[in-house]
Amino acid sequence: MAPELGTPIAQLPRVPRRVADALAGIGLRHVADLLFHFPRDYEDFRDRRKIADLEAELPQTVVGEVIDVEARGTGFGKSRLGVVVEDDSAAMRAMWFNQLFLKDKFKIGRRVQLSGKPKLAGLRWEMVHPRITWLGDDPADDPASENLSPVYPLTEGVPQHTMRRVVAAAVDGFADLPDEVFSGALRAKHGLLPIGDALRAIHRPKDEAERDAGRRRFVFQELFVLQLALAARRHQQSVSFSAPEIVVDTRLDARIERLLPFELTPGQQAAIDDVVADLASDQPMNRLLQGDVGSGKTVVALYAMLACVAVGWQAVLLAPTEVLARQHNQTLAAMLRASRVRSRLLVGGMTEKEKAEVRAGIAAGDVDLAIGTHALLQEKVEFAKLGLAVIDEQHKFGVRQRALLRQGNRSPHYLVMTATPIPRTLSMTQFGDLEVSSIRDMPPGRQPVRTYLVEPAVEGKWWEHVRQQLSEGRQAYVVAPLIDDSEAIDAASAERSFAELTHGELAGYRLGLMHGRLTPAEKDAVMERFRGGATQVLVSTTVIEVGVDVPNATAMVIASPQHFGLSQLHQLRGRVGRGRHPGICGLLLPHELSDAALSRLQAFEQTSDGFDLAEIDFRLRGPGDLFGDRQTGLPPLRIADLVRDRDVLIEARTAAAELFATDPGLKASEHKLLRKQMLRRYGDSLELGDVG
Repeated sequence: MAPELGTPIAQLPRVPRRVADALAGIGLRHVADLLFHFPRDYEDFRDRRKIADLEAELPQTVVGEVIDVEARGTGFGKSRLGVVVEDDSAAMRAMWFNQLFLKDKFKIGRRVQLSGKPKLAGLRWEMVHPRITWLGDDPADDPASENLSPVYPLTEGVPQHTMRRVVAAAVDGFADLPDEVFSGALRAKHGLLPIGDALRAIHRPKDEAERDAGRRRFVFQELFVLQLALAARRHQQSVSFSAPEIVVDTRLDARIERLLPFELTPGQQAAIDDVVADLASDQPMNRLLQGDVGSGKTVVALYAMLACVAVGWQAVLLAPTEVLARQHNQTLAAMLRASRVRSRLLVGGMTEKEKAEVRAGIAAGDVDLAIGTHALLQEKVEFAKLGLAVIDEQHKFGVRQRALLRQGNRSPHYLVMTATPIPRTLSMTQFGDLEVSSIRDMPPGRQPVRTYLVEPAVEGKWWEHVRQQLSEGRQAYVVAPLIDDSEAIDAASAERSFAELTHGELAGYRLGLMHGRLTPAEKDAVMERFRGGATQVLVSTTVIEVGVDVPNATAMVIASPQHFGLSQLHQLRGRVGRGRHPGICGLLLPHELSDAALSRLQAFEQTSDGFDLAEIDFRLRGPGDLFGDRQTGLPPLRIADLVRDRDVLIEARTAAAELFATDPGLKASEHKLLRKQMLRRYGDSLELGDVG
């Protein structure tokens, strides 16, 4: 990259030191930072007119000076703010209702730009609720009327007109200096602007087509470099690490299937076929197994672990929470009762003596199957012959945490599972280093769950329905988003729900309380009482979201459901209907709910397929809300939007795969800059080392 791009922002013309210091606070220190500080939106001021030349009911923009400000009440707590703006042709009145907070900003003599649809009120033009752009004293800083005006992310002390001027200075002097990482042939094939033209187009587009062309260049580049990095990781995994070859023949297959609790579904069998093919290779398996709630992913994982143990290797099953790890331990112990597999649990809540004993057994090879949480990733745990790692709820474990299970250049096979189906665009990015198997069908006998939106007026009848379930000997969950009440968030809490239900709708029934502040031992005790039937109703936060399996629980009540994503609601709904009786799920609606939130919840009420809900959730809320913050994940995308730019992602993925196939290490001289950019951006998070 040209050294001039390292020019400090303070050295640009007309940039005061205070502005440079404020920009440094948000990571903008050099010219290069400004060039790639992309607009978050654009304003259209192209139809800018003198006030005397305005036309009624057409979107137009005027620039003028404030000459009068009047604010007054209109009764019943309402107010009106009137501002008269004048240019050298005429004066115009702008009005805002119930926005008196604007009054102090309209200083007499201040220059402003107003955009809206004018109308004649008597002999004077008037705009109601126009869009305001605060202007500086120098008309040279005004947004260009011939272009779409960029709207940048700001920081305190740097108004929009100043940011526009500073970025424009960087574009004018330095736009052609950044390295061009794409060849002319690749740009022509994918319709991409050269980088200098793209920078001018994205920062000062003359029209929508130029804006979109500039943005497309950088979206494609960002996604292309990401896909190259993921291809490099897959390649590096295949050439740098070896895994044991675990071959499943017909005899071993028959032995394993005799231990399974039920006949495999077609989806489970297809997933097992994928896993068996991967295990037979000396290249480490990196496979993601995704399936809806209750689809039987654990059985697929058990098959893989038994195959591993049968040929003399150890297996480990990692879960994100102690509750889930202990449940996996109980489930697998029941399934393995007729086998000679030696399994042990290792979680943080055990005593040091207990943990030391389990660690010694793992190191000596006396433990075939270890089940646990992050405690198994600690350096003290050494496996004698680890052949397979099964990781439940993949998004809770990052790339680096998985790497802790390697020993030198020997790597176990990895099977990572999630009960939150992953939209295709996410599987190509955040999970792009993994091959994907999906289970879409359900085991026979799985009971349906009927879902209801419970409005406040009928909430009493809903609790009658829950009490009926309890009186018939079944159990229920009540889930709230918070542990205790919060002044910042208007939502139900588990502690308040527990207290109110104990003395109200569920008085006389046996209630338990579960949340994240309990110690592991306390959580375990609460779950054991509920699992054993001593507790009829478990009031909880989302700690019971994944993996908790109590077949006798048939009713799920979710308070303040608008605070959950659709996939999370689906996980909670999946806790019921796991036994002989069908389940019911009621969402307790608040008195006030936005139209958008209501539409989401109606979609949930009408859709029972977790894959469909994940796609809906992804479109509405984005990847961050779907999965939360991954513990060790990829850097966030700077300009690409995985919902909006899905087609560009698919195009970039194909192009990256083609390039990497022809030059696996990006060793060719024409790919030197691409390789450098890929390593700078993703080398650390994906542990790429020096590719090639």
